[in-house]
Amino acid sequence: MKKILVVEDDAAIRAGLAEALEREHYKVETAADGQQGYDKGIQKNVDLILLDLMLPVMNGEEVCRRLREQGVRTPILMLTSKKDETNRVLGLELGADDYVTKPFSLPELQARIKAMFRRQTWGNENVDEFRLGNVRLDFKRHEATRRGKQIDLSEREFKVLKYLVDHKGEVVSRDMLLDEVWGYENFPTTRTVDNYILSIRHKIEENPSKPRYILTVHTAGYKLNA
Repeated sequence: MKKILVVEDDAAIRAGLAEALEREHYKVETAADGQQGYDKGIQKNVDLILLDLMLPVMNGEEVCRRLREQGVRTPILMLTSKKDETNRVLGLELGADDYVTKPFSLPELQARIKAMFRRQTWGNENVDEFRLGNVRLDFKRHEATRRGKQIDLSEREFKVLKYLVDHKGEVVSRDMLLDEVWGYENFPTTRTVDNYILSIRHKIEENPSKPRYILTVHTAGYKLNA
């Protein structure tokens, strides 16, 4: 479970953000001022920091600067007002990874968070080639072969397979695939994921009706059996 630190001095906003993020199955830590945010962020036990710009004791820019100076690479999503364009630019220069402007919608914020985790996850993986039995996947060249013969996989099918490979052995939900492969700016359905999985199985499985590599986990999603 991903852990998010919310640094926000407005008690109502802080509580609302914490509740909304917990509904999305994140673990949430909170801080009411910049000093608290810095003290909790320096521990490096969170996966993302939501950092308000205007904070008492120590403002968001200073928190961000000090964390980066101390080698904390945790992604920082800065919360700013529309009037703070200069400060937003400065925040990015100091090491913030992205920002949202107040007032913002919860779906927009959640989409930004998912996008940041997506970049973080994909950036940490460097699997260029992978084998599933007699199937060879070359993600760098976008080539796939089965017993030496080329398999025609679309770009999206490669992305689905890459995500499953990066999370091999884990249960991957349809919503996770939608978020990571299609992106929040698109609006496909979970049925779209099922259709892609079916197509991939027909191309890489010996017996698509009894798959060996891409397994269905009832009510949960899919798992790559490598």
